[in-house]
Amino acid sequence: MPIDLICLDADDTLWHNMRHFQAAQDALQSMLRPFADAAITRATLDACEARNLRLYGYGAKGFTLSMIETATQLAGDTLPTRMVVDILDAGRALLAHPVALLDGVEATLDRLADMARLVLVTKGDLMHQEAKLAASGLGDRFAGIEIVSDKTAATFRRVFAAHGVAAARAAMAGDSMRSDVLPALEAGGWAAYIPQEGAWAHEAAAEPVGTPRYARLERLADLPDWIAAIA
Repeated sequence: MPIDLICLDADDTLWHNMRHFQAAQDALQSMLRPFADAAITRATLDACEARNLRLYGYGAKGFTLSMIETATQLAGDTLPTRMVVDILDAGRALLAHPVALLDGVEATLDRLADMARLVLVTKGDLMHQEAKLAASGLGDRFAGIEIVSDKTAATFRRVFAAHGVAAARAAMAGDSMRSDVLPALEAGGWAAYIPQEGAWAHEAAAEPVGTPRYARLERLADLPDWIAAIA
């Protein structure tokens, strides 16, 4: 059975992303060293992020607010005003970093486009994701762009239906087990997991077992051969 629709994640699937968040986190740990060691800062920030997701959603702006909240928790009333300014600067750097494509992305997208329609399915802040897509130069390769607040099975069912494709003829590929793979499989589609170094712990989940609709790939360049093998 051929695949008629290929959905692709953006951050850390097409271009580098988490390394910029890691740089901001490292900067926060350095700022807060007088108040807490790095492990405590990391744990506090992780807890703030998880708690704030339902309020702020995904992306650099919510992450910046969580960094400020982490600083207020660890430094208390002794938090220097200058540190808040520095955290905001780190957040602005997250929003302004250059978009660097992963190796071989353009050639891989060209191969995939010859096989099926391509749709970008990414989550995060709308303005930031639009800006990164524009900077990437990849937008024209996609038949559709879906920037969503979260990725669930309902999200993928809607995307498949919007493009007039049965779930059994649709595939999703990305670096997040929780957001890219599991909900696409639940929606009835195929899913490829392409892990990247430095993945956010919140996106981790157990790999599916016993389903032929799932594959773990070493790199995005392996996706076209897997799609071809499905047919």
